[in-house]
Amino acid sequence: MTENHSSSEASLVLNTKQSFSGRRWLWRQSSSHDPMTLDRYAQLIAQKASISEIVGKMIAIRGVSPEQVNHFLSPTLRSLLPDPSCLKDMDIAANRIAKAVINHEKIAIFGDYDVDGGCSTAILTDLFTGLGIDPVTYIPDRFKEGYGPNVPAIEGLVQQGIDLIICVDCGTAAHHIFREIPQDKTDIVVLDHHKSETPPPILATVNPNRLDCTSGLGYLCAGGVSFLTAVAVIRALRQQKFFENHPEPNLFNLLDLVALSTVCDVMPLTGLNRALVTQGLKIMAKRERIGIAALLDVAGVNNTPDAFSCGFALGPRINAGGRISESDLGVRLLTCKNPVEAHQLAERLDTINKQRQSVEKDMLQNAIDRAMKQHEQGNSVIMLHDLQWHPGIVGIVAGRIKEQINRPTLIGAELSDGTVKGSGRSIPGLDLGAAIIAAKQAGLLLHGGGHAMAAGYSYHIDQAPMLHDFLNKYLAKAAQCPTVVDLEIEGITTLAGASVELAKQIERLTPFGNGNDEPLIVLSNVHILRSDRIGKDGNTLRLTLQGEDGASIKALIFKADQNPIVPFLEDFNNRRPVHLAGWLRVNSWNGRESADFFIKDATFA
Repeated sequence: MTENHSSSEASLVLNTKQSFSGRRWLWRQSSSHDPMTLDRYAQLIAQKASISEIVGKMIAIRGVSPEQVNHFLSPTLRSLLPDPSCLKDMDIAANRIAKAVINHEKIAIFGDYDVDGGCSTAILTDLFTGLGIDPVTYIPDRFKEGYGPNVPAIEGLVQQGIDLIICVDCGTAAHHIFREIPQDKTDIVVLDHHKSETPPPILATVNPNRLDCTSGLGYLCAGGVSFLTAVAVIRALRQQKFFENHPEPNLFNLLDLVALSTVCDVMPLTGLNRALVTQGLKIMAKRERIGIAALLDVAGVNNTPDAFSCGFALGPRINAGGRISESDLGVRLLTCKNPVEAHQLAERLDTINKQRQSVEKDMLQNAIDRAMKQHEQGNSVIMLHDLQWHPGIVGIVAGRIKEQINRPTLIGAELSDGTVKGSGRSIPGLDLGAAIIAAKQAGLLLHGGGHAMAAGYSYHIDQAPMLHDFLNKYLAKAAQCPTVVDLEIEGITTLAGASVELAKQIERLTPFGNGNDEPLIVLSNVHILRSDRIGKDGNTLRLTLQGEDGASIKALIFKADQNPIVPFLEDFNNRRPVHLAGWLRVNSWNGRESADFFIKDATFA
């Protein structure tokens, strides 16, 4: 779940050196506060926010001071939104876009085919529509055109008479493409967040991960960059008195898209991102965007949408179109204004996602054994390719393998021309994007770019051994990480203490995700009274737990057949009490609230 770090025996939780899943349980440490300061801050935070000390400590662990706690619990854009001009080239981009709006020029949006690219495209489409411009949108085909701008596509837009091309979630590394495009007829602006060596030779590249950008906003995804651009454009239009004769769009209505892109691109949910996602989920809950509402219905999300809904219900379905079908399905859904058409598109994406899951299962079964062999051979990085693998699924498989063995993983599809096109996923603390850029500079890659946790690349198959050796050395620290990652625990309670009130207080720390993990707590000394397999496929384990104080609670484990701790929990021949690590959440059903526990790990008490 989180990056492993060395620990003394004193930091073990309940002396758990090896749980049922083979993990150590460690107390989560704060990167900002020493232990004495942490305890003092926890008490002050608990008093100031009127919460329990266990939750106060969770907040303090996240580096929050007592003075910051209100902003943390109620993050607002008013307090956290920066001046967009802090981004390099932002003023150039915003002024050019404003000029295009005022002169009613032809604008095209060229987006990537993933969720972040689709949401960024939809953000700008909504902005321009609200300003009286009907933009052209272009999403490249993953298989025929590949990632990012390509000469035929850009030339095609130029030939259509497009005055301004805006590339979103792509374009930073497209130097060789843009050099072939005569820019005396068409201006090009890039809104991106991927790392690259230098900006391309175009009008403006707004990217917080440019080496010469001092904004400190490198944690934004393209959706966040696009939203800040929208803010800057509106400001520029105000200065030009454009809204004296035109209605001003409400940019808050774009935040559902920003939230979706931020969560699905696994950006850290801290600082500005925390405010963007918190406010964006409120907009999403209104279900006013027809496409997202239809997809929530198809995905069976009946409760108020949260970060989990974005990452595991909406995101995979939107991504599915670009992975194995039509690349623009996601954008068409996100910008759809017709409820009937939106439902049809949502159903279609749901069907495609089921097909993606089938392809992924076959690929993963084929790849995992080979990955384990590489791991056993001492490789810091897992790097595989195969002629039979689907290029649209490689990123998902890389993520699955990374989760299983805690190593940076690159999975590629071998193409008929002797090249490999792949996608990689990394572990906390190891910057895969930087490694890929270094490999490209070393002449080992044809193309490559990305950010710390994910990257895309291509290479000639003959270069595979040298590339693997290079990455093994560049990311050598990965070899020091355990295969089974330690669990970092934030609190211990009895069953009596695992109340609805405690669950509600923990819920105030949302949104949970990268950079703000949902707190793991331990239920100590509990007895398993009963176990049942439930669900359509019988693959969910439900336990009835009882504490030494007589309190009881329901606990759940999903995908029970794949979980190594389940046999221990279902073994009623050994009725010893257990400690359970997991997440305490509020369950609302038929007007009644209860606290449920979702089990991550277990050990004998």
